[in-house]
Amino acid sequence: MAELKTGTIVKVAGPVVIAKGMLGSKMYDVVRVSKHNLIGEIVELKGDTASIQVYEDTVSIGPGEPVVNTGAPLSVELGPGLIESIYDGIQRPLDELYKAQGNYILRGSQLPGLNREKRWHFKPVIGNGTEVSPGDVIGEVQESSILLHKIMIPAGISGKIEELNEGDYTVEQKIAVVHSGNGTHEIKMMQKWPVRLGRTSKKRLSPNAILQTGQRVIDTFFPIAKGGTACVPGPFGTGKTVVQHQLAKWVDADVVVYVGCGERGNEMTDVLTEFPELKDPRSGEPLMKRSVLIANTSDMPVAAREASVYTGITIAEYFRDMGYTVALMADSTSRWAEAMREISTRLEEMPAEEGYPAYLAARIASFYERAGRIDCLGKPEREGALSIIGAVSPPGGDLSDSVVQATLHVVKVFWSLMARLAQQRHFPAIDWLTSYSFYKQYLPGCYKDKQEGLEMVELTQQAMNLLEQESQLAEIVRLVGSEAISPADRMVLQTAKSIREDYLHQNAFHEVDTYTSMEKQFQMLKNIIHFHGKALEAINNDVETADIFKLGVWEDISRSSFVPEEQIEQVVKIRDKIDEQIGSLGAVKK
Repeated sequence: MAELKTGTIVKVAGPVVIAKGMLGSKMYDVVRVSKHNLIGEIVELKGDTASIQVYEDTVSIGPGEPVVNTGAPLSVELGPGLIESIYDGIQRPLDELYKAQGNYILRGSQLPGLNREKRWHFKPVIGNGTEVSPGDVIGEVQESSILLHKIMIPAGISGKIEELNEGDYTVEQKIAVVHSGNGTHEIKMMQKWPVRLGRTSKKRLSPNAILQTGQRVIDTFFPIAKGGTACVPGPFGTGKTVVQHQLAKWVDADVVVYVGCGERGNEMTDVLTEFPELKDPRSGEPLMKRSVLIANTSDMPVAAREASVYTGITIAEYFRDMGYTVALMADSTSRWAEAMREISTRLEEMPAEEGYPAYLAARIASFYERAGRIDCLGKPEREGALSIIGAVSPPGGDLSDSVVQATLHVVKVFWSLMARLAQQRHFPAIDWLTSYSFYKQYLPGCYKDKQEGLEMVELTQQAMNLLEQESQLAEIVRLVGSEAISPADRMVLQTAKSIREDYLHQNAFHEVDTYTSMEKQFQMLKNIIHFHGKALEAINNDVETADIFKLGVWEDISRSSFVPEEQIEQVVKIRDKIDEQIGSLGAVKK
């Protein structure tokens, strides 16, 4: 083992520490700062002087104290035990720290990310004597009741595998040996990976399937693909965190990695208390059985915010490489950017727009570019997908903010949260007129019946046209009143209102309305558009709009979001009521 380099602190500026005597160090090496063994990372080198961002509180640290270079980059431990874990920004297990230290984390704590004592039952899927290369799956561990953890050959190792046996092992015990021309390599269930380096893949693929979320405004109008990227900007109080929570709860992914980056502690508490109680709609198991949580709240050291997003994305990539669909929620990337700004200022770098460092856009782009759908390395052949959904908190809701603009340059989905909608108690407060998605063409693939999928695309186009017409008519109505416009236009306003209030509005805290399947979304929207078409026929036959507005079927349409999924036939039958009640006006022949 190489001798560790030791330097001396000469300056402390908040989370930034300057140390001399660090000749031979490399960028992003992890160091231990002072007698407290604080974890830090080298972010600038000038001769033998290193600038270090420290991931813990630097109070009482002063010049003359030692800095020890570990010689390794900031890395995370990958292996069985990640699922159901709750980490801080540098992968220290918060539940284990709580047991050992109580409510407050002591500085310099060094608990490993993976439990060293727990034994996992390892089952090989190949035989001894098999030639292996990086990424090959050699065995499996049932990590949770719904996730099969695949043990892969680490990067840089290839050759013939021997001594591979089924049994119960800890993550540090040898499970196999690989013989190659370069020598012998012991294989363990745990591997390490530098967080700033994206994990490699065989080939990047185009995202071609929708990541279903159960949120009607998202799935229908602004869907995100498996392997896609999305941005959720909005001012304070518009529901960014609730949207992120909803996606983490109900998204159609095998694994969810939730990164609470610089947000309020009570919001992370909601996640920690709700996930073990809520059931996954597909498996019926608690949501924690497929989740990894990284909590780096606003009262934690600012520098750790940057580390937390990289820790989260590296863990997400690891599960993606197993062939799983993974969704990463980052709440919020603005806090990460603010941490970069603070570190940059203390390093005395030249500021760019709004004081952010000049490399802000490049850092944000490199983060989102780690999303995607891939052909995984190794055998057997498998595909994995990693979707990234980042919340952005621009000051005052200003979408011209540098972080928002840098994010919009790289993401393909924009969910614009509006204070106006939130004030009207319309949630999710996603503005249907300014949001967009580049993945809409994959919507038909969500349906087993191809014709039904194509019909859903047509329904969404008609619904969006009605919402746009409503926006244009709203100003006229404000000036001259609704009686001055044509009956057909009054019907447009009424139907658009139904789309907004009965379809786009969704109650995250209602046990039924919180999640809507794609089939139910189709039936609900079809009812509204069907009613509009029948109503226009009636209007053409001189039926008064007032009579149409009084029909009782409106109540059935508005209540359909609260019909349980197993009773979806009740939603389908609403169309018969529509035909019957409009037909009763004597205007439309069946």
